[in-house]
Amino acid sequence: MRHSLTELKKSIIDAGLRIYDRGYVASNDGNISARIGKKYILITPTGISKGFMRRDDLIIIDFSGKVVKGKGKPSSESLMHLKVYKERPDVNSVCHAHPPYATGFAAAGISLNRNILPEVIISLGTIPLVSYGTPGTEEFYKPLVPFLKHYDAFLLANHGALTVGKTVMDAYYKMETLEHFAQILFIARNLGNVKILSDEQTQILISLRKVYGIREDVGIVTGDRNKKVK
Repeated sequence: MRHSLTELKKSIIDAGLRIYDRGYVASNDGNISARIGKKYILITPTGISKGFMRRDDLIIIDFSGKVVKGKGKPSSESLMHLKVYKERPDVNSVCHAHPPYATGFAAAGISLNRNILPEVIISLGTIPLVSYGTPGTEEFYKPLVPFLKHYDAFLLANHGALTVGKTVMDAYYKMETLEHFAQILFIARNLGNVKILSDEQTQILISLRKVYGIREDVGIVTGDRNKKVK
């Protein structure tokens, strides 16, 4: 579904306010973008809190990273956003934030790629841990590339989390689901027992994605390995 530029700007402002209000970012952290047709993306600026953005703050860049419209500078992570769009034609929005529980797992080097909550498996599949790269550089997104095709949510080692979606709010809601899962898993681990769903139970949940109009070729854990579900 195509959205007007006005609608895309409103969605990014709304999502930015939500990630700020929920404490998924602090200060000027995080970035959100949306695809505009085949040639451009709309992205949040650097140096402005996501909770206090205005529509005029948002910047349009082309796929080479050149600013087409806007007074400020695009997010320092614009290279990562552009790479996602180039690798995933189905993705129309990218959300990057530092939600505390998910980022805590990322900082501890613990992935969220375990099949535990049905809602998470249906909406996200599983969530891999991507190796560290220096933020704002090409090295930041390089470790992400091998995971992009079959995952929609990622932990970024020692940095935060990334989600992608068909719309701005779809990408945001995936961030919300990721953080909620991380918080529940944190509690379960501290209670001393985490029950992992069997491969059979997981496959049934994956098959339900088709019912909800969600692609089935997602990354999932079977046994102890990350693999694509066929």
